[in-house]
Amino acid sequence: MTPELLCDTLRLSLPALYECSPAPQEGVRVRTPMMYPDGDLVDVFVLERGGERVVTDHGDALGWLSGRSTSGALTAAQDAMAQDVCRTQGVELHRGRLLRRCESEAAVADAVQRVALAAVRVADIWFTFRARTQATIGDEVNEWLMSKERQLDVKRQVKSRGGSSREWTIDYEIRSEARTSMVLLLSTGARGAVRRIIDHAVAGWFDLKHLQQAQSDLAFVSLFNDTEDVWREEDFRLVEEVSEIARWSQPDQFEQILKAT
Repeated sequence: MTPELLCDTLRLSLPALYECSPAPQEGVRVRTPMMYPDGDLVDVFVLERGGERVVTDHGDALGWLSGRSTSGALTAAQDAMAQDVCRTQGVELHRGRLLRRCESEAAVADAVQRVALAAVRVADIWFTFRARTQATIGDEVNEWLMSKERQLDVKRQVKSRGGSSREWTIDYEIRSEARTSMVLLLSTGARGAVRRIIDHAVAGWFDLKHLQQAQSDLAFVSLFNDTEDVWREEDFRLVEEVSEIARWSQPDQFEQILKAT
């Protein structure tokens, strides 16, 4: 069946808000009325493969979600949620693509709507993680730090005594071949909490300064969870006076700081 004829067939079986047109490479593109969280419309594609029709998103949904991850890839929790969405909608998750195979022409319209709805719900996983708590962010950072490929010796929740005799809890103590880094994770979803977090970080690093005087390879690192749009440039500047600055949206830069490369 030609793409033009398949378009005509789909127009008869899909609601009027679905727009069909020949796809740029093969098959038919169906523009649906469903939307990703950023307002872009969801497109799905109908292809003919091995005598059957396949409806797929060509990887757009997982691409959308992973593109908003700091690492550019899904976390284990996000992947599990995406798998669950697909099972619920009767859709396969195959090599990063959502797809549904159709044994008959009558099943294509239903498959189009199922794949489109699955794409929306996979993208909506982003909302679940956008309002992550400090503990959840800590788990994500910990998972990244503990990866074998980075070869870092990581301790969590390390207590150190400052020059004032106050005891401070540091989120991470990280040893690499080149240096030891004490890392504070600065994270909040509320602009109103920013000043308290900044003041705490500055006071802590200032009070612990004597440790650097005794250990020349010791670095103080403030890791900002900048996936939340609450920080202003003056916040970074204040903390930069007493520590090195890393941003969780730039994990490669963070790794360079830890390894002094």
